[in-house]
Amino acid sequence: MDKINYSLGQKVFHRIREDILAGKYKSGEELKEKSIGDEIGVSRTPVREALRQLELEGLIHIIPNQGAYVVGISSQDMQDIYEMRSVLEGLCARRAASRITSLQIEIMEEVLYLAEFHMERGHMGQLVDLDSKFHEILYEAGGSRILGHALKDYHHYLERARRISLLDPKRAPESHKEHQAILLALKRQEGQKAEEAAAIHVNNTIQNIASYGWDKIETGGHGNGKN
Repeated sequence: MDKINYSLGQKVFHRIREDILAGKYKSGEELKEKSIGDEIGVSRTPVREALRQLELEGLIHIIPNQGAYVVGISSQDMQDIYEMRSVLEGLCARRAASRITSLQIEIMEEVLYLAEFHMERGHMGQLVDLDSKFHEILYEAGGSRILGHALKDYHHYLERARRISLLDPKRAPESHKEHQAILLALKRQEGQKAEEAAAIHVNNTIQNIASYGWDKIETGGHGNGKN
């Protein structure tokens, strides 16, 4: 029974977190246990547990005897995360250069092939999933559970920003070339070049989003951008 409740609680947690990061809820909006439970089709208990976990992540704030309120991810949060990610992703790529397997290289090559295929045909929506897959393999190849976990969380928090950036027809091919540079350095086992390529990739993404406007992609309904 405990395992069932735990699994259900995790599903509810991920559902609410995705809704917050997607901008479904406005900053300061109250998250009502009953309403969320009715929408998802669960009791209030797993919702309550999910809200506690979301508070630990800083996405909501719970006021005793009042309720749970959305905090979301601000533009400053996103800029901070990207700056930290540029350093950590570079570190991960450097580690991966000496640890990556032939199978992981094959998967990354396939991801890049599919990305180019969809990009040439204007299937821009496919690029977000493929981008996630590329970085997921990179994080695994880094060989550090702690580092990989941190980067996966950062990647998830920035999903909305990543989507906007990748849907930019000018940014998409640039991002693809940067992924190719990372993979080439990994194949050659050149740790320093892999680190530099990964850092350049993240920093170029930062510049692209900055030109769009950080405030337009804040989650929790902070900015003026559309969901």
